[in-house]
Amino acid sequence: MKIIANNRFSILLNFILIYCLLGFSIRIVLFILSYNSIDFSFLNLFKIFGQGLVFDFGTAVFFSLIYGLYLLIFPSKFIGSILDKSLTYFILFFTFFITVFSFLAEFPFWSEFNTRFNFIAVDYLIYTYEVIENINQSYPLPVLIFSLLLLTGLFFFYFKKTKKLEMVFSDKMKLKNRLIYMITIISISLVYIEFITNKQAETSKNLYVNELSKNGVYSFFAAFRSNELDYDTFYKKLSEKEAFAIIRSDIQQNDQVYLSNELANLERKVSNTGTENKPNVILICVESFSAEFMTAFGNKQNLTPNLDKLANESVFFTNLYATGTRTIRGMEALTLSVPPTPGNSIVRRPNNANLYSIATVLKQKKYNLNFIYGGDGYFDNMNTFFGGQGFNIVDRNRGNPLSDDVKTQRINIEDNEVTFENAWGICDEDIYNKTLKIADANYVTKQPFFNFIMTTSNHKPYSFPKNTIDMPQGTRESVVKYTDFAIGKFIEKAKSKPWFKNTVFVIVADHCASSAGKWELNIDKHHIPALIYNLNTKPEKVEKLVSQIDIMPTLFGYLNWNYNTSLYGKDIRLMQPNEERAFLGNYRTLGLLKNSIFTEINDRKEFNQYLWKADTKEMKALKHQNIALENLTIANYQTASYRFKTGKMKAKLKVYSN
Repeated sequence: MKIIANNRFSILLNFILIYCLLGFSIRIVLFILSYNSIDFSFLNLFKIFGQGLVFDFGTAVFFSLIYGLYLLIFPSKFIGSILDKSLTYFILFFTFFITVFSFLAEFPFWSEFNTRFNFIAVDYLIYTYEVIENINQSYPLPVLIFSLLLLTGLFFFYFKKTKKLEMVFSDKMKLKNRLIYMITIISISLVYIEFITNKQAETSKNLYVNELSKNGVYSFFAAFRSNELDYDTFYKKLSEKEAFAIIRSDIQQNDQVYLSNELANLERKVSNTGTENKPNVILICVESFSAEFMTAFGNKQNLTPNLDKLANESVFFTNLYATGTRTIRGMEALTLSVPPTPGNSIVRRPNNANLYSIATVLKQKKYNLNFIYGGDGYFDNMNTFFGGQGFNIVDRNRGNPLSDDVKTQRINIEDNEVTFENAWGICDEDIYNKTLKIADANYVTKQPFFNFIMTTSNHKPYSFPKNTIDMPQGTRESVVKYTDFAIGKFIEKAKSKPWFKNTVFVIVADHCASSAGKWELNIDKHHIPALIYNLNTKPEKVEKLVSQIDIMPTLFGYLNWNYNTSLYGKDIRLMQPNEERAFLGNYRTLGLLKNSIFTEINDRKEFNQYLWKADTKEMKALKHQNIALENLTIANYQTASYRFKTGKMKAKLKVYSN
């Protein structure tokens, strides 16, 4: 120990020890916050704290590399010089500051997502304005900065008090001895890079146990390295022929015929009886709106009087599930009508223009398409995606131009149209007022319009205009009530417009407010509401088990449209009981719920099946596997991934006649 305590590298060894102690402390706090969601056992405790120590140690070693390299290459004769001290203080300050920041940042991220840093954190690095503003509006930023500096200062105080810095500036260790220390640090780093993967922490079926076993920084870089997941590499597969045979049989409905015998070509002709209707359509995609917020699903807080009223006057879907846990997954499901392929949403991927989407169908019917977003649509690649499908872009432009391959019109939301704005965009009332203006302008052209609205208010920092509702700022419940208030106000204003009688409103959530639970995929955390209002049909409750991808094909069915489609979504009206199903996924795990059996596949080429008990919201592992459901699950995700990867999902460049 004396050798360790009395040489130039001792500061790194002490840093590693302190880092592991801090990691243990953070894990204790997160464990207490999540205690009710963890199945308590000594095995789980070992996984959480034993595996956690392994990841903390490796991360601390990685943090040590920069200063370790400096100690190795800095000439001995200049040790203790002003240059040495200046560089040492700079490198150590940077290392300590990032360390403290990463630990403190875990708390708000855990509060929001109940996970360590993941691909969402990686994505957020791209959008510094939205993220920094959100932090500033959600938390006291000066206090946070002061706390970071104070804790960083405490590191320096400790090392000065224990004379570790004095040793750094006085010990002129020989190069040979420095090499021994550095080779050891590098060797440990290489072992972690080569053999210790973040996936190895995922040994439990309980999401919280897995996440608590990880280290946030280690998880961040693991997500950075695997931001795209190739289906063929990571997931179980069927032969291409078998997979497409299953899909062609599964997605074809009674009113459809295939237009090609080519397996990967899913284009079908849809023939409906009755007179076609081409009303205007306004689709409201509501941010983070769980079914549990509505009185219709048992909520006792009266947060959604307007939506509950609309539900009673609409086609109301009570057993609908979101495909994912992020806005861009909801957008993907609603526009592309496709199961959630692994990795990033297709909205975020390159080469996603001119895909076969609802825009393809709407353009067959000569609709004017508008994507309306209250923030800067540069965020999450939304403008490029929607522009690439032929939507005009209406957003709060902060100087981010559309990409060169987007040839649609862009309409700015001007300052004089904004009464309230936070980090994510303008308030819902303002976005609806802008939508009314867009609809008025479209009405004059006598061309039917389709407006896709993405709301932003129901999101941290949970802020909204004053004097709108009788609840305080800053809570999820209050912003839910404001979200409902704004929708009610919008519908009332729309009723005064000449285009209202011929306009259908589709209101659906993008995803739930949270997705964490005892399982990696928590079915009840994907349950969302949806309704179709002003459809000129009798109100009804649709209790069939359905997916987000089915909403728009069902609307087309209600409108009696004849059209060509390559969508995976189905017309819910024509679904037989044995056809009901819902797709659920996250970044890596993909699932299919059908006949109360939930089948999931993951990037370890594993497949699991559970019995889903909707009344108790519990899953029980099945001893006897249903191979048909396994194959159906694989076929959906495999073919969807294949079609996007190979360009088969692209729309044909021809105009369809009505």
